[in-house]
Amino acid sequence: MIDHSRRESPNECCGILAGRDGEVSKIFRVRHSAPSPYRYIMDPREMMEVMRETDRQGIDLMAFYHSHTHSPAYPSDTDTRMALESGWVDCTYVLVSREDEDKPDVRFFVIDSDGAVSDQKVRMLQ
Repeated sequence: MIDHSRRESPNECCGILAGRDGEVSKIFRVRHSAPSPYRYIMDPREMMEVMRETDRQGIDLMAFYHSHTHSPAYPSDTDTRMALESGWVDCTYVLVSREDEDKPDVRFFVIDSDGAVSDQKVRMLQ
């Protein structure tokens, strides 16, 4: 995800994490259909392709990720609004902040159906 965010800079990147039994085994980079440094929109066709591919592989969608180019790794008001409008609530969102380019910050969150944001604790394997 960090590499993806670097490659897409100065625009935000986006993608999907998938796996099984709470462990991520696959990262899908999804094309940003309206490149911008301020928000992301996953290409709907690529999103559908990822969903079909995860079904074929027997793995689950686990999280959506995107980068913030100049702000902290925390869902913005726009991120929250877009989650609510899309219906993708009560799922995990991962934010990669490039605010400090030398030290990217990665954090995990859930946005619920009321728009409340809560931190998710994850264990990173090396």
